[in-house]
Amino acid sequence: METTSGDPTPPTSATPARAAGTQTLARGLTALELVANSPGGLTIQDVAERLGVHRSIATRLLATIADFRLINRGPDGRFRAGGGLAALARTVYSSLREVAAGPMQELADRLDASVALFVAETDDAVAVMVAEPSNSAVRVSFREGGRHPLDHGAAGYALLTALPPRPGEDPRVTEGRRTGYVVSYGEVMQGYWGLGVPLAHAENEPPACLTIISASRELIDTCIDATLATAAQLSSHTR
Repeated sequence: METTSGDPTPPTSATPARAAGTQTLARGLTALELVANSPGGLTIQDVAERLGVHRSIATRLLATIADFRLINRGPDGRFRAGGGLAALARTVYSSLREVAAGPMQELADRLDASVALFVAETDDAVAVMVAEPSNSAVRVSFREGGRHPLDHGAAGYALLTALPPRPGEDPRVTEGRRTGYVVSYGEVMQGYWGLGVPLAHAENEPPACLTIISASRELIDTCIDATLATAAQLSSHTR
C-alpha cells in the first residue's frame, strides 16, 4: 500500500494569504521594536531601510501601529514609543516588579551602581526593570527591554541555574547552583564584570535574577553579599 505521509501538503488559496499575513505581522512587530528602542525616534525612511522594504510599506506599517497608540509621530516627523506601549509595559511582570522596586533601589543606592532585574524568555535573558543609584554622577546602566542569550553573561548564567542542567552547560552555571551567584567578564559589555544572583524560582513563573555590571572587579567582589541578601529578601515574597 502506497503511503502519502511524506507528500507535501497541497497548496490552498489560503496558504499564500496566511504567509503574507505572517510576513506583515513580523514586519509590523519589528518596526515597533525598532521605534521603541530608538529614544531619538525614527523616520519612515529609517524604518524602511532597516526593514529592507519600500517606503510605502513602512508608511502603512507605522500608520497602523500608530492607530493603536503604540507609537506616536512627533512634529519633527519621527516616530517614538507612544502612551499605549507604556500602558502595556506596566503590566509586564507587574507583581515581580512591584515587589522588587524598593529593595532594588536600596541596593543601587548602597552600592552606588545600577541594578537590573532580568527574567528568562525562551533562550534570552531580558532586563525588565532597572534601579539607578540616586546620587551618582557616573554609572554603567542597563536598558529596560535589553536582551542577550541565556548562555552568555552573568545574568544568563544566573537564570540557567534555576533551570534543569543542560548537556554541556557552562561550568559557571553548575557552580552557581552551589554558590548562589555567577560572575562573568567581558561577555555582554567588553571590559566589564557582571554579577548575577538568581531569585527563588516561583512555580509557573519564569526564572529571574538580579544583575550588576561594573568596570571594577573589586566592586563586584564586595557587593556579592549585599546582592545575595537582597535576592533572598525578594525570593521570600515570590515563592
